[in-house]
Amino acid sequence: MLGHIDMIAIVVVVLLLVFSGVHIAISLGITAALGIYLMTGDVEVVRTFVANTAYEALRDYVFAVIPLFMLMGDFLAKCGAARDLYTLANRASKWLPGRLAAATIVANALFGFVTGVSIAAAAAFSRIAYPQMRRYGYRRDFALGSVAGSACLGMLIPPSVLMIVWCVLTEISIGRLFLAGVIPGLLTAAGMIAYVVIAAKLKPELVGETHASRSAAGALGADVAGALVMPPEEDPATIRAMLLSTLLVIALIIGTLGAIWLGLCTPTEGAGVGAVGALLLAIVKGIRPREVWQVVLDVGRTSGPLLLLLFCAQLYSRVLSMTGFTEAAKNFLLATGAGAWGILIIMIAIWVALGCLIDSISIILLTVPIFAPIAVHLGFDPLAFAIMGILAIETGLLTPPFGILVFTVKAAVPDKDVELAEIFRGALPYVFVLLAVVAALAVFPQIATFLPNL
Repeated sequence: MLGHIDMIAIVVVVLLLVFSGVHIAISLGITAALGIYLMTGDVEVVRTFVANTAYEALRDYVFAVIPLFMLMGDFLAKCGAARDLYTLANRASKWLPGRLAAATIVANALFGFVTGVSIAAAAAFSRIAYPQMRRYGYRRDFALGSVAGSACLGMLIPPSVLMIVWCVLTEISIGRLFLAGVIPGLLTAAGMIAYVVIAAKLKPELVGETHASRSAAGALGADVAGALVMPPEEDPATIRAMLLSTLLVIALIIGTLGAIWLGLCTPTEGAGVGAVGALLLAIVKGIRPREVWQVVLDVGRTSGPLLLLLFCAQLYSRVLSMTGFTEAAKNFLLATGAGAWGILIIMIAIWVALGCLIDSISIILLTVPIFAPIAVHLGFDPLAFAIMGILAIETGLLTPPFGILVFTVKAAVPDKDVELAEIFRGALPYVFVLLAVVAALAVFPQIATFLPNL
């Protein structure tokens, strides 16, 4: 056990390194090594501890889940799954006010079952949905907000990279956490659609239902007009092909996740089968060999650093536990007299604040080793708490000054006149929807635990 000053030093050092721009993996590794050295005073012990943790962590098959699910998502995205989902959702919701924004949310929810990465969804639908909404006179901030806000569903609906990282750190079952995210994810999507429909009813100009808004959309810039990826109406043969493609994607998702949930295979095996199935579907849809190779390279570049992050996070988590920091943090929070609900609000506020500054995975790596044991001690269900945490962290990705989803939309959208302030303004209602679901989970944790406990 370390003294209080040493414990505080460990946390202060990692925060200083992260906010100074040092890579999160290096920051966690340096801080973990510092903690072991402060406890033992022996460099050889530090070397042995790091080596043993690396060996135990990297031989764990669960680490293969992330790149395999990424492969599955990237293959399906490359073969046009996102475009097909959006087109069909648009066709099916013609009776709905604000149907293009609602279709974006529905397609993002379904795409979340494919990718598990919010940034991928934000980039895809910035180029697919935004030009269509502008073509029909949607106000720019409203259209941008629907893309950025609904992209959060990618991290909440399984298979989610954030869920896998959370499970690695807390040793929760990946299959159970995947199940726990389904109802909250669909509830969040329903809340977003409800906002869109109500807003379209109260302010028709938001969705191009007035002469002025239609006229304003009439003169699209060349970049927006050129980004239209499909005509307003498709012929029946094209629709049938898209429907078949979408049904195959849904069958693959249900088969992969269902096998994991039913215990027929491990998450690693299920992810492998899903990746192979996605590759076969992409080949059927005409993906070229060069694109297959590019997908594999892209996933390798993305998942390699992520696996290093997970190793360093496990190292950091062990050190926090060994030094007694987790216990000290729990005692400190309990001593504040805020009670279980007050402490939960403090943790959620920290997550939202950090989400404004750094990426989701870094937030989980920094905070979950500290917060998760405290939440369990306070009597919160681990599954419900995990979903609350992921929702709160995703909320931060939509808020200024550094909401990464907003910057992703700004970079991907085919309209160079778009300003960041417009996207932040359009995404604000979706922040309230996310926080409302967090509150609902806090009061009714059964929303998350119902499916895993069946």
